[in-house]
Amino acid sequence: MSPTNHRRGTQAEDRAAWWLRLKGYSILARRYRAGRGSGGGEIDIVARRGGVIAFVEVKARSDADLAALAITPAQTRRIARGAEIFLAEHPELNDLTYRFDAILMAPGRLPRHIADAWRLET
Repeated sequence: MSPTNHRRGTQAEDRAAWWLRLKGYSILARRYRAGRGSGGGEIDIVARRGGVIAFVEVKARSDADLAALAITPAQTRRIARGAEIFLAEHPELNDLTYRFDAILMAPGRLPRHIADAWRLET
């Protein structure tokens, strides 16, 4: 990843965390990385509001629809693995409901928060 893309991604995550806080979420973790080198997962933001934990993927593109298309099945599997490890590390959260959200970012637009953006295949 180029330094410019990394900076753009970090700025998008900052804006997404701000947006979630405005919506009443507490940020539990940012840029969470689980199981380094072991195929563990990666989660941009872990947030909580009430009895719900949201594992959030942030995507920034020139258009929000392009950002949505950039969330791949491989990424959703990595995020799910990360969520599993995060919950194992925080057993006090195991009684809460969890879901996978997306926040789509595009220049000149407000963030688009999609709650329950995808579900795990069982």
